[in-house]
Amino acid sequence: MTEGHGYTKFFPVSWEELHRHCKALAWRLLDAAQARGGYRGIVAITRGGLVPAAIVARELNLRMIETISCSTYNELERGSKVNILKTAEAALADEGEGWLIVDDLVDTGVTAKAVRALLPKAHFATIYAKPNGRPMVDTFITEVSQDTWILFPWDQEAVMSKPIVELRSGL
Repeated sequence: MTEGHGYTKFFPVSWEELHRHCKALAWRLLDAAQARGGYRGIVAITRGGLVPAAIVARELNLRMIETISCSTYNELERGSKVNILKTAEAALADEGEGWLIVDDLVDTGVTAKAVRALLPKAHFATIYAKPNGRPMVDTFITEVSQDTWILFPWDQEAVMSKPIVELRSGL
């Protein structure tokens, strides 16, 4: 999955860590909301932004949640083109004015750039940011290196691990 894409590090994130980071993001966004006069609602970038958006919406007591569905992965080349599969209709009318965009991660910035083009006046927030995409977002919690693959909890499953002695002996 990550072979050939320049990822040399892995950053596994547990459900508990993700929840803690989402709450930290909500604290930062609360200050930004007060400066902007509040948020009308959230636009979650699917699929990765759905869980963070739900947590942030709860913490900021926002009930209006829209989604924008994007696809940037294809079988031949990751991130070569952004396909907008569904737009956030309620947020489009005012170019996102008063709306909060939430995603799990900004990586290369390709998706963020496409969403920003649709909603240029929205406040863009992510949990994680990589250097290439960081300029595209207004608020984030944790920066990771560009060569790091973030393993989100929804991309992991619990499996039995081998005891160290078996790993060493090659059993």
